[in-house]
Amino acid sequence: MSRTGSFVRVIVAYVVAFAVAGAWLGWGPDTGRLWLDTLFADLLATLVIFAFSRVYSNSSLYDAYWSVIPPALLVYWWAAGDAGIDAVHCWVVAIVVAAWAIRLTANWAIGWPGLHHEDWRYPMLKSGAGRAELVVDLLAIHVFPTIQVFLGMIPVYVAVTHTGGTVVWLTVVAAVVGLGAVALEYIADGQLRRFVAQRKPGAVLDTGLWSWSRHPNYFGEVMFWVSMALFGLAASPGDWWWLFVGAVLMLAMFLGASIPMMEKRSLERRPDYQLVIDRVARFVPRPPRSRVSPSQPSAHPPGQATA
Repeated sequence: MSRTGSFVRVIVAYVVAFAVAGAWLGWGPDTGRLWLDTLFADLLATLVIFAFSRVYSNSSLYDAYWSVIPPALLVYWWAAGDAGIDAVHCWVVAIVVAAWAIRLTANWAIGWPGLHHEDWRYPMLKSGAGRAELVVDLLAIHVFPTIQVFLGMIPVYVAVTHTGGTVVWLTVVAAVVGLGAVALEYIADGQLRRFVAQRKPGAVLDTGLWSWSRHPNYFGEVMFWVSMALFGLAASPGDWWWLFVGAVLMLAMFLGASIPMMEKRSLERRPDYQLVIDRVARFVPRPPRSRVSPSQPSAHPPGQATA
């Protein structure tokens, strides 16, 4: 299947998914809670994407969902909110989310070769599940990321529906953190693409941002979700005790699952990667130690580039 044909099929899948979600929100039962209604719609759309993934035997069809659903949630929540919300605060949140979504979706589109390619982690997870392969595909690869992103977006729900004043300086901090995270990911993407275009077998990347962190794209991703929590905090400081739950879960996923998987794979494929581990910070960027051979770029959420 050609790359163009693959993208057409992905677009059709997403149009159907959003149509199903819209139908649920328009004509489905009303729970009386806006966030819960959208969660059900989000899960229904995920099931549609899952069905298309099974049809094409490729779970990477879900990858773009990570970045396309947050702007849709934000717009729907904002439109359904009360008249008393802080419009300036909402616009700032929208700008940061849009910048993040455009960057991540574009990065996925640039790097995705088509439906013949599937993220290496998915077959590994499914093949290791035996008879539970379908359940693992549904829950671990599709439903769990959807719920995780939804939890990360709950502070945005607070930010665009909460009436009353906002803490202006916190809004500014949140915007700086969010746009800084997007810029960091954008720079890391470009450095990685240039490296991949020229690399030799066994070579690893240890220049630019990749010399300060073995996973700068993951660090930027976590900081984006921290910025979402800060936006929610700026709108409703009294809810500080739960607004960071989504960001903490993102951090736990990266540090507890995605990064260890990628590090193990890098050590198996690139013997010099141990030298990188000894020299370059695992996650939070810091100046590198002594110079060694090039390093391996990090793992990625759906849409993130990888070597």
